Amino acid sequence: MTIRVLLADDQALIRAGFRMIIDAEPGLEVVGEAADGAEAVELCHSGRVDVVLMDIRMPQVDGIEATRRIGADERLAGVRVVVLTTFDDDDNVIYALQAGASGFLGKNVAPGDLVNAVRVVAAGEALLSPRATSGLVSRLIHHILPPARQLPELALLTDREHEILLLVAHGLSNDAIAERLYLSPLTVKTHINRTMAKLDVRDRAQLVVFAYQHRLVRPGDSLPERR
Repeated sequence: MTIRVLLADDQALIRAGFRMIIDAEPGLEVVGEAADGAEAVELCHSGRVDVVLMDIRMPQVDGIEATRRIGADERLAGVRVVVLTTFDDDDNVIYALQAGASGFLGKNVAPGDLVNAVRVVAAGEALLSPRATSGLVSRLIHHILPPARQLPELALLTDREHEILLLVAHGLSNDAIAERLYLSPLTVKTHINRTMAKLDVRDRAQLVVFAYQHRLVRPGDSLPERR
């Protein structure tokens, strides 16, 4: 099945470069280009889009607001957003993740990493490496977002769901979690889907944001001990 990609960036040269890389890959296709966030949201509505590569800084409607609009629209529930930034320490990244982005990339990303990012996000994974999760994401949530109130929904999680939530927050993939807990990847995915439903979060990246914002995981925490 072809993964349909929308490019949203106010710089035509960057869109052209990304288009050339993506269209050259089997199973990937660029289906549209937008020069601002409003146009990106409109194109998501007008045609089937699986993944949006969204620049954070765009005129009129920026990438954060566009991501928020996509995430809030039930008709676009299947659309995943990867935000693009020029700076590795861009504070806006965390606001984009909070708005519903499934991950982030630097604009200087290598072609192979760009292609892999599209495939990873389209498959429902979060584009948050363990290094990024323990560094940029945790730091920004710790210093920028105020502690969230404890939610009664947390009590709905089973011990296994809570355990897997912490491992997701540390940046582990389904396969890595499955190996660690001696479960099948499908069982891990089922637990994650149930956890997302109970906590009312849209995707895996939102689970990471949730875990840090609610202080279930803190900067510098090591992985939970194996049981």
